[in-house]
Amino acid sequence: MERPQGDALLEALEQGRVRVAERADNGKWIVHAWVKEAILDIFRASSVGPASLELELAHEPGAFRDKQAFPIRRFSAEHGVRIVPGGSSVRRGAYLANGVVCMPPMYINVGAWIGSGTMVDSHALVGSCAQIGSKVHLSAAAQIGGVLEPAGARPVIIEDEAFIGGNTGIYEGVMVRKAAVIAAGVVLTASTPVYDLVHQRELRGTRESPLEIPERAVVVPGSRPMGGAYAQGLGLHAACALIVKYRDERTDRATALEDALRAGLA
Repeated sequence: MERPQGDALLEALEQGRVRVAERADNGKWIVHAWVKEAILDIFRASSVGPASLELELAHEPGAFRDKQAFPIRRFSAEHGVRIVPGGSSVRRGAYLANGVVCMPPMYINVGAWIGSGTMVDSHALVGSCAQIGSKVHLSAAAQIGGVLEPAGARPVIIEDEAFIGGNTGIYEGVMVRKAAVIAAGVVLTASTPVYDLVHQRELRGTRESPLEIPERAVVVPGSRPMGGAYAQGLGLHAACALIVKYRDERTDRATALEDALRAGLA
C-alpha cells in the first residue's frame, strides 16, 4: 500500500482510507506507526498563523492561531454528519462516518476515527488518533485521550456499541471492547486496576500493553484500601474500577431507552 504524506495523508484520513489503527479478523488491533509519524512531520513543517476567516469574522481579529496545516473541517450534506451549532470543532485529518451526531461544544482531533451512528455529546473530547467504533455513545464530558508520541503506542480504542458514561476519562491506550458499558465517573488509564467481581479476577495493563475492558462488561467506579499502617490508620483508599456484571437484557433495554432519548433530544 502506498503511504501518502502531507495533504494527501490528511485527505486519506478524512475519507477513512487510512487509519492509525485497525482491527484484524482475529480481534487484535494493528497500530500503523507510520501514520502517526507522518502526522508529526506535518506538525513540524507547518507554521503557526491566523485561524480560518470564519472564526476571524465571528471573533476579534487574531483571536485564534494554529498550525496552518490543520484548519477546522467543514462538512456538506454528502458527508451525512450532523454537527449542532455551539462551539464544536473537528480538526483536519479526522474521519467521521455517515450518521455521526455531534452536540455542542465538543472537539475531535487529528487522526481520530469515528464510526457510523456514534453520538459525541456536549463537552466530550476525542483526542488525537483515538479510534471510536459504530453506534458508540460518548456521553457529556467524556474525555477520550489522544496520543501521537511514541508513534508505536496504541491509541485509545472504543469498539462498536460501547456506552461511555458522563464525566469519564479513558486514556493511555486503554481498549474498551464491543458493547461494554463504562459508568459515569470511571477513569481508566493504562495501568488502572480493574476488579472483575463476576469472574473473580484482576485486570491490569502497562504502558507497553495497556488495559483492556472485556466485551459487554459493565464497569463502575470503585476504591480499594491502601496498605501500610499510616494509610490504614487514616482509612485511605485508592481509586479502582469494578466490573459488577456483564451486559444483559436489562442493560440493553436501558441503553435502548438512552438511544430513544438521544434521538429525540438531538
